[in-house]
This record gives sequence, C-alpha cells and structure tokens, in this order.
Amino acid sequence: MTPKEVIAFAKENGAKMVDLKFMDFLGLWQHFSVPISELSEDAFEEGYGFDGSSIRGWQAIHASDMLTVPDPATAVMDPFTKEPTLSMICDIVDPITRERYSRDPRNIAQKAEAYLVESGIGDVAYFGPEAEFFILDDIRFDCREQHAFYYINSGPGSPGSGQQVKRGRAGGKNAYFATPPLDEYHNLRGKISKLLEVTGLQPEMSHHEVGAIGQNEIGFKYATLTQAADNAVKFKYVVKNTAHRYDKTATFMPKPLFEEA
Repeated sequence: MTPKEVIAFAKENGAKMVDLKFMDFLGLWQHFSVPISELSEDAFEEGYGFDGSSIRGWQAIHASDMLTVPDPATAVMDPFTKEPTLSMICDIVDPITRERYSRDPRNIAQKAEAYLVESGIGDVAYFGPEAEFFILDDIRFDCREQHAFYYINSGPGSPGSGQQVKRGRAGGKNAYFATPPLDEYHNLRGKISKLLEVTGLQPEMSHHEVGAIGQNEIGFKYATLTQAADNAVKFKYVVKNTAHRYDKTATFMPKPLFEEA
C-alpha cells in the first residue's frame, strides 16, 4: 500500500491507534503507539521521534533522538489489541542527517539485498525460515539460597506431570505428524494459522514436530531477505500472543528440554 492507501485502510477498519514496531540490534521487536490522529501522509516521510538511548546497543544518552519511519507496505490490523490498532514495521533514521541508522537490522538486510544486485551474482535471493516452537502448559523456575528448580509441563502426557494420561504419550520420534488426540495442539495451530493470514503471512503447512512435549511447526511461504525477516518476527509475535490468549506459553528456544528434539 501507499501512504494514502494506508490511511484509507485504517479508516475502513476503524483504527483508533497506530502501533510502530522496529527491531533492536539483538533481535527483539520493540514498539510504541500513537493515536490515529497522529497518522498522516507526512508521517511516512518525517517519521516519529523516540529515545534511542534505552534500546540495547544503540545511542548514547547525549545523542538519543531517533526517528521511526513506517513502511506502508507492512501495514496490517493487529489482531491482539482491544482497541482497533493499525500496525506497521518501521525503519530507523537519524533526525539530523536523515540517513538510515547503521545498527538497524532492517537497514542491514536491505543493504545486503542491494549488494547482491550490485555484485552481479544475482537479482534476488529467497529465504524460507523454518520456525519451530514449543507450546508449554506450565513452566516455572526459581533459584535461591535454599533451593533451585525448573518445572516444565506440556499436556497431560508429559512425564512426571502427575496428571492422568487420557490420550497416551508419543514416545521417541512418534510425535512427528501425530494425529489427535496425541496431537492436542491441532486446533491451536489452526487458530494461529488463521491469525497469520490476517497479518499478511501465507501459512503452507502445520503439524506436530518430533519433540513429544509440545513441539510444533507451522511453515509459511518464502520471501526476499527483508520480507522474510519481517515475517519471521511477525510469526513469533502471532504464535506467542495466541498461546498467551489460551493461557499457554510458546517458546522458540532451540532445545528447552533434555532428550527432546
């Protein structure tokens, strides 16, 4: 969408707020919100000011002023907010020089794409991240002078959960492609997939993964480097918020459980 089309889209969907998201240097989405009255076509050029000194690895306190400039092509309605909210991913710009910020991961990705074309090696590179995740029903941990523990439970089939096992448990690698009732997250993945479509991603497949205790996968369509990176972070946002909505925890840690995939 163009800036003009974004404003029309926001009005059509009754947006009350605008959420501005950007990536910090270490890979976490950051955000702040402004009222819809602050959205204009000029905002896509002038940007929105914020304090960059509080973002890890970014500006010093004496040079903290920075700008977020929303990318109109990323505009979607956020499916998790109570107030109708237009969400956009932003680029980071220096307010004085108007140059792109060197530590903005999105800028780094876009420079890499430009370098590919300049090098003559190719015109485009596609990336298809495979973002597997665990859905956990209960996770607790503590470490103090008199005790230290962690407790992870995912479903009534978890070993040591103390719960009655009504659906059996997929041991070994039998969890891979398991059907319900062993795959108790089938419906939740379906809800995640529908919300991914709302936010502009294109889910291609969904199944239980090898890890018996709640490991899942939802594949989504490949894209260019910057778009695939945007999609990967958006994917994590949707998965974690959907799990939270159903009183569960989703984690993308590569190996949270001993002897599980």
